[in-house]
Amino acid sequence: MDITTQNFETEVIAASMTTPVLVDFWAPWCGPCKTLGPILEKLETEYAGRFKLAKIDSDQEQQIAAMFGVRSIPTVVLMMDGQPVDGFMGALPESQVRAFLDKHLPPADEQPGQAQEPEAPEPLDDASALQKLQAAVEADPADDEARFDLVKLLLQRGEVDAAKVVFAPAAAKVEVSQRLAALQLWINAVDFLAGQPGGASAIVQLDGQIAANKRDFEARFARARLLIAGQRFTDAMDELLEILMRDKGWSEGAARKAYVAVLDLIEPPRVKVADGQIPPEDPVVASYRRRLSSVILS
Repeated sequence: MDITTQNFETEVIAASMTTPVLVDFWAPWCGPCKTLGPILEKLETEYAGRFKLAKIDSDQEQQIAAMFGVRSIPTVVLMMDGQPVDGFMGALPESQVRAFLDKHLPPADEQPGQAQEPEAPEPLDDASALQKLQAAVEADPADDEARFDLVKLLLQRGEVDAAKVVFAPAAAKVEVSQRLAALQLWINAVDFLAGQPGGASAIVQLDGQIAANKRDFEARFARARLLIAGQRFTDAMDELLEILMRDKGWSEGAARKAYVAVLDLIEPPRVKVADGQIPPEDPVVASYRRRLSSVILS
């Protein structure tokens, strides 16, 4: 499918919430693109619905290419759950493209609708959930999803020191997943709040600075961090959007990165139900994801 700014939100962002989307940045004059393109199209057919191929003419859609930081073509980006998870540049041979896809895509027998999943269990209370997650992390220290959920729950309960202890093995890794990096943002925000002389009242001083200068991005970003520390996540994203609407690239994209991290923090687990389908995205998350796309592409 050919992608433009008009259908990008629907055919790439929204579509990737249920099916991985492989985005191919190309141009008509690009020789290597003519080699890679047929390979990607062949694999899309062969993989039979395990991913969707989206082609973007980088000359015609320069805004989208800039949003992804495309510097040379062909560039290929894999989108999952509304976010880029991996990518490569250049015309790789078919075997390497297969290896790239197989590293990320679920096996064919795990595609939605092919296997029946049990009904989602009733949500646990905090204490029971905490016990269950602690047991999961102890049983498998490499289970980053369980670790994410455990650290998030501890932070929600205000048990910051315990959260830091559980998070430490992940923080020590050379490469940290996007979701775990979001937890680091939250922990850093809590530490930032603790270091403010006036504590939570420091936000009042920042409000004064912002009223005097709406382009005081340092003050706006500090305010967003205090809001994150106070678990006022949507208010924090509203503040970060104020920065992005005025300067999308401020501080090497710090506002955008923080915004995306907060989306990871507020998104609830999307558990498959009995018919194998994944429930729709949380409406608050979907709304704020659309707002980000609208600002970035404007």
